[in-house]
Amino acid sequence: MTNAIDARLEELGLTLPDAPAPAANYVPFVQTGNQVYVSGQLPNGPDGLIKGKLGDDLDAEAGAEAAKHCALALLSQARKAAGGDLSRVRVVKLVGFVNSTADFGDQPKVVNGASDLMVAVLGDKGRHARSAVSAASLPFGVAVEIEGIFELS
Repeated sequence: MTNAIDARLEELGLTLPDAPAPAANYVPFVQTGNQVYVSGQLPNGPDGLIKGKLGDDLDAEAGAEAAKHCALALLSQARKAAGGDLSRVRVVKLVGFVNSTADFGDQPKVVNGASDLMVAVLGDKGRHARSAVSAASLPFGVAVEIEGIFELS
């Protein structure tokens, strides 16, 4: 039986990946009370990790697409924390790190890829506080890394 969130994902043509395993010595998420802190998720597209530097070999649109893949991974982790039921999940905050040149200033446009996806999938429960910052480099040369804080009902 599918719930409304699963139906919305299908309607949007989206499939959540399996919750990614950690790439180093950390856990994918920590739950304390009804809060879930999800470790930074990397953009894994159909051809593997989405790599590049915004303002150099990627534009804001390509970065937003990478951020969308980070958001799908975040939702996978949140779904796992919620026992498989995304209807229990509310997004509290996202923090986006954008691998960009020193003169690139569209970090908010890039991270909008993740924010827009959260709202599209979760509706009002996807609206959140947010930070979007530049980074000189990110692990494995990826374009974006996003972490999240979620609340479970």
